[in-house]
Amino acid sequence: MRTRSGARAGLAAALSAVLALGVAGCEVSVTEPEATPSASGNINKQLGELTVASAGSMKGYSRSRFPHWRGTGKNCDVRDSVLQRDGEGIKLSGCNVVGGRWESVYDGVVLTDPSGVDIDHTVPLAAAWRSGAEEWDDSKRGDFANDLTRPQLIAVSARSNRAKGDQDPSQWKPPNRSSWCQYAADWVTVKHYWRLTVTSAEKAALTDMLEGCTWASKP
Repeated sequence: MRTRSGARAGLAAALSAVLALGVAGCEVSVTEPEATPSASGNINKQLGELTVASAGSMKGYSRSRFPHWRGTGKNCDVRDSVLQRDGEGIKLSGCNVVGGRWESVYDGVVLTDPSGVDIDHTVPLAAAWRSGAEEWDDSKRGDFANDLTRPQLIAVSARSNRAKGDQDPSQWKPPNRSSWCQYAADWVTVKHYWRLTVTSAEKAALTDMLEGCTWASKP
């Protein structure tokens, strides 16, 4: 069975490896690895392992404490990598993405101008700060903000990204209800890997969103 998060994470990991070899200026063709079996079981297990705690203070928070976007080649950065990974018919100038087609999974909006595409942090930076990232150093926060391996970065419409802001799933859900399974699974994957806490309301919302998800096909 495959999930979009598994496919996206696998492709992202391979892309990161290629970029690390210094060939970020080239368009990359990657064969995706086999997905991990029992995806739904893994996600539910990870959700159960998350620590429940009250949201922390925003004191000291600034987006600058999460340095992004990191460079991935000459005049290119992580944003270009996500645009190339998530789009179709990608057009490049060097390693800069200058054209393509993107469908925002949050609201179904189709975008053809890369300047109109937002790169969303699945778990917003402020939400991460309130759930444990305030204890990290800026280097680790930078790793989180530029994470291409987990499903933490996704190309979406600016409208949906602005509507989401720094809210968690108990406060905001994608208007496109068919994306809820994937959104909840991605959120859990990111928080579990980075060992971030969840509030009781957040966990309840995630549990509800994952209820009845069918992972044999794309949710």
